Amino acid sequence: MLQKSPLLAINLACFTMVSCSALAATEKAVISKLDQSEKESEVIVVTGSLQETDLLTLAGNIDRISREDIVSVSAVHPSDILNRATGVHVQTNNGMESLPSLRSPVLTGPGASGAFLFLEEGIATRSAGFANNNGLSELNLAQAKEVELIRGPASAIYGSNAVHGVVNVLTKAPRNGGDVTLISGPNDRYQLQGTLGNESENQGVSANIQAIDDGGYRDNSDFTSLKLGLRHDYVSGDDQFKTIISGFVLDQHTAGFISSGDNGSACYSSTLSAENLYKDRNAMEKNCDSDAYRKWSSIRLATNWQRELSADRSFSITPYFRINEMEFRQHYLPSKAIEENSHYSVGLVNNYHWQVDETLSLVLGVDLEWTEGELTQTQEKADTYSFGKARQQGLHYDYKVDASTIAPYVQGDWQVNEQLKFTGSVRFDSTQYRYDNLIADGTTKADGSACVNNSNVAIDCLFKRPSDSDDSFDNTSTKLGFNYRLNNDVALFGSWSQGFRAPQTTDMYRLQNQQLEGEIESEQLDSAELGLRGLSNSLTYEVVVYSMKKDNFFFRDGQGLNVTDGETSHKGLELSINYELTEHLSVAVNYSYGDHEYEFDHASSGVVKGNQIDTAPEQLANVRVSWQPTEKSQLELEWLHMGEYYLDPANAHEYDGHDLLQLRGSMAINNHVRLFARIENLADEKYASRADYAFGSYRFFGGQPRAIHLGAAIIF
Repeated sequence: MLQKSPLLAINLACFTMVSCSALAATEKAVISKLDQSEKESEVIVVTGSLQETDLLTLAGNIDRISREDIVSVSAVHPSDILNRATGVHVQTNNGMESLPSLRSPVLTGPGASGAFLFLEEGIATRSAGFANNNGLSELNLAQAKEVELIRGPASAIYGSNAVHGVVNVLTKAPRNGGDVTLISGPNDRYQLQGTLGNESENQGVSANIQAIDDGGYRDNSDFTSLKLGLRHDYVSGDDQFKTIISGFVLDQHTAGFISSGDNGSACYSSTLSAENLYKDRNAMEKNCDSDAYRKWSSIRLATNWQRELSADRSFSITPYFRINEMEFRQHYLPSKAIEENSHYSVGLVNNYHWQVDETLSLVLGVDLEWTEGELTQTQEKADTYSFGKARQQGLHYDYKVDASTIAPYVQGDWQVNEQLKFTGSVRFDSTQYRYDNLIADGTTKADGSACVNNSNVAIDCLFKRPSDSDDSFDNTSTKLGFNYRLNNDVALFGSWSQGFRAPQTTDMYRLQNQQLEGEIESEQLDSAELGLRGLSNSLTYEVVVYSMKKDNFFFRDGQGLNVTDGETSHKGLELSINYELTEHLSVAVNYSYGDHEYEFDHASSGVVKGNQIDTAPEQLANVRVSWQPTEKSQLELEWLHMGEYYLDPANAHEYDGHDLLQLRGSMAINNHVRLFARIENLADEKYASRADYAFGSYRFFGGQPRAIHLGAAIIF
């Protein structure tokens, strides 16, 4: 059971911030002016490399969402920002919940946990074995300096869970003054966010807050969210320190799918056909799971210390600490059990930079982490027996897991000549789990007694609890890449890289009675990509083709049983163009085509080799036209295209896709006040933000109707 209070955790972290202020952290210089702090070089990236790298010399893809874009979007959901990136699509459920895809289908269920890696300043928001489908919720994207995305595997740099992609949020450096932004929208949505900072010659401190209260588009889907951040930077000679504390609290009523199979018999009725149910807005507004909820809190503390040892050598050490706690009702399961989970981690990221000579640089390092996690699952309603399965009242699971990871790595960059550079990385991850079951082993009730069927005959309970065990997983991941400068503005690049996902603790220790223990391996993804990138004063572009193969693909079938040995393939084309037509008019185009296929058969799930993976649209597009009619005003029209996709592994049902228009405008009243407005779904399209087909029914989350958001920002 959860024992630690999130408020206590936040208070503890704030106290730690004060006591550690002498060790706090920064970049080489603390930037003082707002316009300076928000301007970043168009050719410098951090993600994808363990050191700052010229974008035209990078041997791999990268997407950067700038502070300028973040401000112009005035996001109300992570999808508002991330869906502007090439090859990225984030499906919204309700509240802060979301499901991302990066060179992948929209992965759901247990198999989605750990498919993507979410970072803040290079530190994962969750421990690798305890990942969560909704990990984006913890990141404060709206107040980031910028957001960096890697599409495809990056485990050679970051280790486990960097399989289909990486999202890394970079925080803003402290500055004198601050800002406050207020946003209001439909369904009684109110959003407040702001920063306050101070800097001196060699140090700076800033604090930020984002608070959201939203009544929800659907019945009983309201939520409140609070995000807090503290950053302290300090420079002393050759030493640089940057300390960041991030806190997150979410209290939310959730709403599940509207299922066509419930039409007329549950909380709604509709005259529309099953496949078009999402076009009935009265139905889409209903919530058939009004007792569902999610309570979630987290806090992270990290201090980065960088020291220049000489002109060609330096090191970086980052100790960190994190707490994650969550409680929610599993409204999507017949038991509607309550799950409580938590984990507490301490870790250390270390690397040593060595510029061997003018042509060769090396980075050597080791990542260390120790985590203590626990999980309980409790059914409140009486014992039930249905569909041949017995679900008992009381505890289903109650266990603890200690996890540890040690991961040494090395990265090298070899500049062969002015045009050609090779990059290589290799990383070894050793993950150890120590599992301790706190109630009766096996398929009995928590006290060891048997479940019964409707004839009062003793049978196995549905839920299986393995005996105590120690489990380990060793994974080696590599990346090899090249970059060839065709001229000063154009570069050809390519890479071969690997990603892996060590089994999650829930994959291994939360089983059903038909499952065997220990039959699971790390997911492995091999990827090859080739791209062309160009940068000039008015035009930037990138085109990439890729091919990926995943082994040991993990998911749960229609019976809730683990499938651990699947294979999938992923091929695609990605294109991004940014073109300044005139001084005041620009256009941005992002397009992706993806072919995602099953490479195995699994009859009970409807999986057929060669079929398209469900919830994997072939085409995604985002086109933005920006116009600055005056020095102090700006308009942006955005078109988002979601292509059609199949809803089930058998490819028997599909969603037709949709097109959305967003209109944004802003006007600076003076140097301190900016007003802005946003019209979401300008054409009032009836669409499904998420759709699938399961248990004989179409299931939809209805998309937001036309909505107007108004806001004001004050800079002081």
